[in-house]
Amino acid sequence: MNLKNYYYYFQSALTPRICDDILEYGKKHQTEMAVTGGYDTKKDKMSKKDINNIQKKRKSDIVWMNDHWIYKEIHPYINEANIKAGWNFEWNWSESCQFTKYSVGQYYGWHSDSWDEPYNKPDDLNSHGKIRKLSVTISLSEPDEYVGGNLQFDFRNQIDWERNKKKTIKTCEEIRPRGSIIIFPSFCWHRVTPITKGTRYSLVIWNLGWPFK
Repeated sequence: MNLKNYYYYFQSALTPRICDDILEYGKKHQTEMAVTGGYDTKKDKMSKKDINNIQKKRKSDIVWMNDHWIYKEIHPYINEANIKAGWNFEWNWSESCQFTKYSVGQYYGWHSDSWDEPYNKPDDLNSHGKIRKLSVTISLSEPDEYVGGNLQFDFRNQIDWERNKKKTIKTCEEIRPRGSIIIFPSFCWHRVTPITKGTRYSLVIWNLGWPFK
């Protein structure tokens, strides 16, 4: 799928108060190690080798949230971006929000948020048979609170690159101001570069719909 807009943003959209509320809520809970697809920390007993393999690609600490007030704040931005970016994807469910803490040396390597198959969760009708369509990343930290931790996209599989051989990696500077919201199709490749100083806090939400026809 080739896109006119690879992401859509709202700079400083969330107020400092809302950012503070999310941060306070996240910091009250015990974090867990972030994992990649194929692992479930609640079900799987991971060996040191498993952990090392995961942390070669992803290293951060997370807390899961599913509070209604958070979705109420974010959903209008997802709907607006979906229209204004020209995607017009049909979606009808949001997964749990992922509150993420990146400390010095932590990162998330190149990946896409979508899977190669729809969710197979017969006991969860909200997600069963659906795919991730729209991803959301929200900056909860001030830009001077950390160094590194850049959100980057790679568009190398797009027609523009094939025709013009342009540089494919784009650093998303628009997310740096606190409260900024970035929305993008879940199949877009992206990463978070290593933190070299300070701590970066963010909130991620994946939004589901039926597979593309």
